[in-house]
Amino acid sequence: MRALKAVKINQAASELVKQANFSLRQDVLAALRKAWQGEKNKRAKNILKAILDNAAYAQKESLAICQDTGMPVVFAQVGQDLKILGNLTEAINQGISAGYRKYSLRNSIVADPLARGRSSFSPAVVHTEIVRGNKLKLTLLPKGFGCENKSQLKMFKPTAGLNEIKQFIIEAVKAAGPDACPPYVVGVGIGGTADYAGLLAKKALLKKINIKRKPSMPGTVPALERELLAKINNLKIGPMGLGGNTTVLAVNILTYPTHIAGLPVSVNISCHALRSAEIIL
Repeated sequence: MRALKAVKINQAASELVKQANFSLRQDVLAALRKAWQGEKNKRAKNILKAILDNAAYAQKESLAICQDTGMPVVFAQVGQDLKILGNLTEAINQGISAGYRKYSLRNSIVADPLARGRSSFSPAVVHTEIVRGNKLKLTLLPKGFGCENKSQLKMFKPTAGLNEIKQFIIEAVKAAGPDACPPYVVGVGIGGTADYAGLLAKKALLKKINIKRKPSMPGTVPALERELLAKINNLKIGPMGLGGNTTVLAVNILTYPTHIAGLPVSVNISCHALRSAEIIL
């Protein structure tokens, strides 16, 4: 059995903070470039260009892509043949906190959600999963709350038709309107339980955006993603809510088996600054 010291995890988490907050994911950049190239609305095209310029400056100058450096959400995949020498969650939180301090990012977390009080740099929300192998994979998703506040969950009856589900997802984006800094990436979780559907929706944001997607068989998840992408963009909310053809860059869906008596559907929206980074130790 392979061993991994907590200090290594701490250091890795700290560096993920820099990577995620300063450098926009390549698939997101590619989707933004494609949107900019295809946008016909002049104002929308200018906004997309400003978004791309902002991402370039952020990476070049080691600056935060967005002033809201988010609630750090960490997905930890732990190999079953890996022994961690120390406390995994504690090491992650210490590394996240150190990274946010080191790179002068905003301290956005309040310890008491009711009393609020002074804000700090941690803890992160950590989701741990046991997988095969002897490695540790850490994925950091700094989730801004302008878009997180637009999350929605609906517990459908098991008899609900696909059109009802489509309409719920479209209406969730419509309700977000300009408030969460479009163009969006929309994560959708279908199945499981109420809490698990929400987790699926957030994990769906980590799926790579496929800008070269080919038509898929009707009734499949890829076909549903493609259909929803077109319908939501037809809302013409546009970049920053000022009109245009680019309201969303992608709709990503994850599903899971569910109970015969229910059908949970969750929507988790990300702003255009969809930031995530990963490392394998």
